Amino acid sequence: MSVARGVAVGLVAALVLAGAASGQERKIQRSELPPAVERAVAAESQGAEIRGFSVETEHGQTHYEAEMTINGHSKDVLMDSTGAVVEVEEQVALDALPPAVHSGLTARARGGKIGKVESLTKHGRLVAYEAVVTTNGKRSEIQVGPEGEVLPHEE
Repeated sequence: MSVARGVAVGLVAALVLAGAASGQERKIQRSELPPAVERAVAAESQGAEIRGFSVETEHGQTHYEAEMTINGHSKDVLMDSTGAVVEVEEQVALDALPPAVHSGLTARARGGKIGKVESLTKHGRLVAYEAVVTTNGKRSEIQVGPEGEVLPHEE
């Protein structure tokens, strides 16, 4: 193999590995958060126990996630590098859901057992509810809209 070809093969391998690494979530320490994200975390986590932080860069955008427990349920807050809240996933008790949402999830579960349910809020607007469903030992996720309707696409 020529040196030039060896270098080319090495570069391709490096690019493939770099591409595979982008979009990967990586656990980080609170001290690694940018100041603006730290301020947002302080505001969003009032009264919560923080379980951890992660960072992910996808499509050139870096997002930070704070995982927390508040009042006995999970809440995950996704922020951009300016500290703006992009998305919030917050656990909701199945029996606390609006009736239409409960009915929508039950219909989508098709007889499977509904487990953890979360509300999904993007840019301050409730866009969906998602639930983990177990059917014949297999786990999957389903979503319905804020009124229990079938969504045209996954949020």
